[in-house]
Amino acid sequence: MRTYFSLFLLICLTSCYEKERNCTDFKTGTFTFNYTIDGVEKTGKFVRTEHYNIDYYENKVDSASIRWINDCEFIQTKINPKSKSEEKAIHMKILSTTKDSYTFEYSLAVPPTNKKKRVEKGTATKID
Repeated sequence: MRTYFSLFLLICLTSCYEKERNCTDFKTGTFTFNYTIDGVEKTGKFVRTEHYNIDYYENKVDSASIRWINDCEFIQTKINPKSKSEEKAIHMKILSTTKDSYTFEYSLAVPPTNKKKRVEKGTATKID
């Protein structure tokens, strides 16, 4: 009986825990993030305004418009897509925040009906 009570108490205490999500602190600003291509880790930078996201990576600049769904989620669409795959909108969701960074997940806003939804995660750090 004591074991069941301890287990019940542990479940109750952990279910009350909620990750910090101060998403409004990360709606705009300059951020860095790490990504891996062919086993090589690289660092990218992006600037986000209320309506646009400008990516700087591998000496390239890429722009996208963003539409906020709520304080923690937005849809990102490339402004000048160069292929059919770049035309697809991306759904971004901030999962948790710290003082100067946030963890997010992203996936296609409208996933193909014949494929399993693919969700990726990452972390961005605010530098300005």
